[in-house]
Amino acid sequence: MADTPRTTFSLAIGPLRWADLDPNGHVRHSVYYDWGTMARLTFLDRNGVGMEWMARHALGPVLFREEARFLRELRLGDDLHIDLQLAAASPEGRKWRMRHRIVRGDELTSTIEVDGAWFDRQARKIVVPPVEVVRAFEGLARTDDFAVLASSKA
Repeated sequence: MADTPRTTFSLAIGPLRWADLDPNGHVRHSVYYDWGTMARLTFLDRNGVGMEWMARHALGPVLFREEARFLRELRLGDDLHIDLQLAAASPEGRKWRMRHRIVRGDELTSTIEVDGAWFDRQARKIVVPPVEVVRAFEGLARTDDFAVLASSKA
């Protein structure tokens, strides 16, 4: 699979909505995390391992850490895009780190980074994902500081 072309996944968020704002006119912090989830699940779906696939295989992503950095104020009506890159992964694909960048035009407005793994819903443990998931991740661009995570079963 080493010849798989890698691309950054990008998704239009659309104009910022009134419902996304708090009383100060700032984007509610939870909205950023919703955007990250939407981008990750859309990426997986477009690569054949979306929600229906996960339900059939009793497998899903689980997060250990989710962190946002707010760099620029966003305003009602702003057109935004969110992208997705792989920042780290264990060699067999059990554990991973993804990084999102939320941009307004060419301006970086915020980042989200998540640490996660693949969870077998029946065995109730972290597992090596099936080949379909590995293929999807192989096609995702790596960050400049991509790291290899330990393969421990913890």
